[in-house]
Amino acid sequence: MSKYIPGNQKHLTLNDRIYIENELSKGATFKDIAAFLCKDPTTISKEVKSRRLSDWYHKGTFYNAKNFCVHRYHCKKTNACGKIMLCGIKCTSCPTCNQTCKDFEKERCCRLHKAPYVCNGCPMKINHCTIAHKYRYDARFADRKYRELLSSSRAGINMTRHQLHQKDQIVTPLIAQGQSPYQILINHPELDMSVRSMYTYIDKGLFTARNVDLKRQAKFKPRKCHKTQSKDREVFTNRTYADFCSLELNSYVQMDTVKSSRDSQKTLLTMIFTEEKLFLVNRCTKGAVRAYLFHSRSVRKIIDVIFLFGNDVEVVF
Repeated sequence: MSKYIPGNQKHLTLNDRIYIENELSKGATFKDIAAFLCKDPTTISKEVKSRRLSDWYHKGTFYNAKNFCVHRYHCKKTNACGKIMLCGIKCTSCPTCNQTCKDFEKERCCRLHKAPYVCNGCPMKINHCTIAHKYRYDARFADRKYRELLSSSRAGINMTRHQLHQKDQIVTPLIAQGQSPYQILINHPELDMSVRSMYTYIDKGLFTARNVDLKRQAKFKPRKCHKTQSKDREVFTNRTYADFCSLELNSYVQMDTVKSSRDSQKTLLTMIFTEEKLFLVNRCTKGAVRAYLFHSRSVRKIIDVIFLFGNDVEVVF
């Protein structure tokens, strides 16, 4: 990072990429763009070069029909392919000239091999350009490519194919002998993985061994996944922490429940009086807690108990 440009250590957003596209069309330099976005010029250069959109014009243009050789204007060769005995047509007008001529040299543009690396801001119209392979920077295409990379880089396992093959050569024969994953990891610490990871790799089919090769795995039933999180997001309207901070309360009471084990019905109903530094605990069942919260009479009883400790305390449900 350049010491002259203070960075914000944030990824480029779609608005930043739209600004880059607009400025490139105006002919701005990477240094000017980076100064506005508080980024290093190298960051802008890497962004444009790695996420530019490739455009290949197979049919050429009106000024250059299917011939992309730099010598086409002065070349006088005929019958370069040698297939036709009597051919008096110049090879520059032949569609197979670029594939058969030994002296073919592809025409290149200096804008594509150094900054700005794209055709954005080029004074020549795109239908007048004779370069076959063109590049342009599109903000929305670059942002979509960035998000795909952000997702794909975090998917899969953090291991190369060679490392996975080496571990497979150790794990699979031992599982075939009847050893459990735990026993294998105890005897082979060089595998450098947890028991849970090994079970996951076997379940996903990354190893040659399968779940049916494990003695006890085939007997287990799949565990039930209870999704307790509410899918209806409307219940959180006006109930977020930001809404609570907007009330600017001087004193308040925090109420929470502490559940016991899954098989037990015992539950603790806790209340914390922040200003009085008072902590109350009531031992009850889960049904009693629901009754406290959902029945108006019980809520009124709670409020009456709270107001016994002072009239300045405010209750928020």
